[in-house]
Amino acid sequence: MLRTLWLIFAQACTVALALLFVVQTLRPQWLPDEWAMRRAPAAREQAVPAVPQVATRAAAQAASHVQGSLAEAAARAAPAVVSIATSGGARPQRLWPFGGDGQGGSRRGVGSGVIVESGPEGGYVLTNHHVIEGAQRIDLQLSDGRETVAELVGTDPETDLALLKVELPRLPAISTGASKALQVGEAVLAIGNPFGVGQTVTAGIVSALQRQAGINTFESFIQTDAAINPGNSGGALVDAQGRLVGINSAIYSRSGGSVGLGFAIPIELAQEVMEALRSEGRVSRGWMGVTSRELSSELMEALRLPADLQGVLVSGVQQGSPAERAGVRPGDVIVQVGTSSVANPEQLLNAVARLKPGSEVELRVQRGGQALGLNARVGQRPVPTR
Repeated sequence: MLRTLWLIFAQACTVALALLFVVQTLRPQWLPDEWAMRRAPAAREQAVPAVPQVATRAAAQAASHVQGSLAEAAARAAPAVVSIATSGGARPQRLWPFGGDGQGGSRRGVGSGVIVESGPEGGYVLTNHHVIEGAQRIDLQLSDGRETVAELVGTDPETDLALLKVELPRLPAISTGASKALQVGEAVLAIGNPFGVGQTVTAGIVSALQRQAGINTFESFIQTDAAINPGNSGGALVDAQGRLVGINSAIYSRSGGSVGLGFAIPIELAQEVMEALRSEGRVSRGWMGVTSRELSSELMEALRLPADLQGVLVSGVQQGSPAERAGVRPGDVIVQVGTSSVANPEQLLNAVARLKPGSEVELRVQRGGQALGLNARVGQRPVPTR
């Protein structure tokens, strides 16, 4: 009897559990709220795997979009980048970070350039000064296979820029962007002719802005990790829309190859130099004839200067210079040039360089405890010799 009752009970439990499973699966709303609460964790656990799947799909779509936009940028910009070959002349014994470097005497070097302006009968190409320095002949090859000999309009060694004139119709000029709008981490492309193998495009990001590398007198480089190698000098650094934002100029490398530290001249500076070279054949900059150094707290105390003073210490004054004629002395602190305040030697250099030679300017100077205003006639900055 007991065995029969036990079998009936077991069968009843089995049927009840089967019914509960069917209802929970097909009609969960029939169950009481407490049963729904118990089911919630299981429902959440089932939903978890869907989240990374959606994120993965979104990431894949974003990566595909970026790759597509960079390919479009390269297609827009690449036709404006030319290969440069130079020959003849004496090459100065000096090492530059990019291609065409090295030997004195007769030589043939390679580099790159960018078509920045085009007209009915020709246009202009920007490149680096060190690419064409000392060359007697400058040959250009366009991406469409056309070749021509370029005319040197002028160079500016202090920014390492040079402007070439090309007499060919239908030149594919590049669109220009704004390096000031760049942000660290933004995607960029470097386009040039590394090792003379032909036009090459590499991708990277903006690693830093306004970088001082100690290469040129006037510099505020865009730093990038896009692979840049010998022969890329004068090539284009473009943004994700294919617009020119810089002229590739230098790399830091112990081996001579790319290690992810490349430097490009901002397009705004390049355009200023280009306009000056095209109109005058040279870049005219102001000059005062002083050497300067940072003003430290120890020097301020030794010279008995106000504690809150900001300026640049004059460590030397060249004989017969505009600064000497204006009355500037070693030990003076220049705090302002015209309307521009200066707090370090770079700011002083740039403020004076922006002045027009022959113009008058007031120098605000602190001499010990005395504030002075000295009038100076701006000189012409001498052409550097290398």
